[in-house]
Amino acid sequence: MTGPTPELPSTPLALTHLTLDHLAIATPDLESGSAPYRALGLHPEGPDETVESQGVRVRAFVVGGSLIELLSPTRPDSPVATFLTRRGAGLHHLALRVADLDAEMRRLRAAGAVFLNEEPRAGRAGTRVAFLHPKWGAGTLIELVEHPAGHGA
Repeated sequence: MTGPTPELPSTPLALTHLTLDHLAIATPDLESGSAPYRALGLHPEGPDETVESQGVRVRAFVVGGSLIELLSPTRPDSPVATFLTRRGAGLHHLALRVADLDAEMRRLRAAGAVFLNEEPRAGRAGTRVAFLHPKWGAGTLIELVEHPAGHGA
């Protein structure tokens, strides 16, 4: 990846609670995209879910304390559809679980982070999410995820 890397302060900026929430895999079709994970013995966690605000259908597989989420576009103008056109199926983003999304967004913005969205959006399973620009994430799209109180955090 070319381009500038983020300027980070000399003191670490630790998230208040950092856990890998999920890895998201873009696939044109949830059934064919699920085949390798089913062959590994994984089973979907609940029913598939449509996230209208992001134009995707999501199928989640539990792996330890995290998830693998398969993302399939529901419309041609969704970010995942664009990703598939440009790069093909594969790793789309990694997601980190945070306790307080608003506080983390403020803290990271103060440190120079660039978000793709100004405000948190609705995510899968009642979560609130925000995406950091891949240029800020050294070429990786990073999602911050806040679970509803009492769920998954």
